[in-house]
Amino acid sequence: MDPAGYGLTFQNSSPLRFVTVEELLETTKGVTNMALAHEIVVNGDFRIKPVELPKDSLEKRVKEIVHKAFWDCLSVQLSENPPTYDHAIKLVGEIKETLLSFLLPGHTRLRNQITEVLDLDLIKQEAENGALDISRLAEFIIGMMGTLCAPARDEEVKNLKDIKEIVPLFRAMFAVLDLMKVDMANFAVTSIRPHLMQQSVEYERKKFQELLEKQPDSLDFVTQWLEEASADLMIQRYKHTLPASGEAASSKDALVPSAVSIQNYAYLKLLKWDHLRRPFPETVLMDQARFQELQGQLELLTVLGAVLLVTFSMSGPGVSSRADFVERLKTIVKVLLTDMHLPTFLLDEALTTIGEKVCLELSGCLALCGSPAFSIDKETVLKGQIQAVGGPDDPVRRITESRILTFLETYLGSGHQKPLPTVPGGLGPVQKELEELAVKFVRLVNYNKMVFCPYYDAVLSKLLLRS
Repeated sequence: MDPAGYGLTFQNSSPLRFVTVEELLETTKGVTNMALAHEIVVNGDFRIKPVELPKDSLEKRVKEIVHKAFWDCLSVQLSENPPTYDHAIKLVGEIKETLLSFLLPGHTRLRNQITEVLDLDLIKQEAENGALDISRLAEFIIGMMGTLCAPARDEEVKNLKDIKEIVPLFRAMFAVLDLMKVDMANFAVTSIRPHLMQQSVEYERKKFQELLEKQPDSLDFVTQWLEEASADLMIQRYKHTLPASGEAASSKDALVPSAVSIQNYAYLKLLKWDHLRRPFPETVLMDQARFQELQGQLELLTVLGAVLLVTFSMSGPGVSSRADFVERLKTIVKVLLTDMHLPTFLLDEALTTIGEKVCLELSGCLALCGSPAFSIDKETVLKGQIQAVGGPDDPVRRITESRILTFLETYLGSGHQKPLPTVPGGLGPVQKELEELAVKFVRLVNYNKMVFCPYYDAVLSKLLLRS
């Protein structure tokens, strides 16, 4: 029986994957698991959590039966006269090892305390002589847990003091210790990330080089991707430098974008990629699912921003200046757009519902503000504008998306140094969501650049020489 034994999972854009603490620690010694190392580095939200067995699964039922048998046996032993402490001492031994595993090298005093108080040989002798005070040991363990736990666990540790019966107390202690293990593992993730990054960059680059040597055409889609980005940028610059008379710009050099700007623009193109019809560039294949997730977030944020933009433009400053109402309305619209990434989602139907809900909420807010209520005609216009956002060519939607992409490009080009760029006009209500998207996108892009920059530089140097 191992009450403290458990596995861990992490959640990201991919399905849940089983990860053991040992696997995590092994990853810190060397990049033995490229997928796990990559996940830790690129996913700033990487978190480990206890695995939860599916409800009514055979494994869950077996585990519950085994655990119940163990705790029942412990209860019987402690109820004997005199009590038998074999199982209880085993549990104290497991708790001792768990507490010691939480200590850092400098925790000499705490280590000595745990070793001295939870001396199993001494505890066995006390049990044999009828002198064991199990409540005193439990009190010490709870106090040590309070010393070593994260602040978020203070309340759970404090609640242990209210449990007077030994068996329920031991069960509760193991439950909290499991949570503390997860906290410690997540702390380890944060600590190893900088060290792991350099290892992972070198390892992934080495593996890609080996692939390239076996398959020399492994940069074909990357080359096409960068060439398209360069061509798009040159067309944009040509339009911006074209004189009013319509004559061609005088300097061709002014039209040629830099290698960095081409790369940045190429990454932005991945947020508008047709994944069903176009092969993904080879160097970003490992992150294709992540870019698809970001693309879904971009689309949702675009529609959300456009809906709020037309709503507050029509309702006036008296409404848009009420932060509590803005947040409430944003939350409502976000909830109704939650499943937008699903192929079965019907955007037109959702926008019809959103239009009705927005007008209802506005009516209440205007009444509180003492402002005149919307006329039926004005409500009809607003609902129509919200409905129009569903079309990809809707001017408000296009403007909103363009401003979001400009924000992402500016942040990417700034070297992702804080503070973030100023939020574009009209996107103030979605500033939090926009900045979260930017941080995820730039983290992913910058890591990819670190791994594959030699290959991008080689492709772009040839490309720019031809320009």
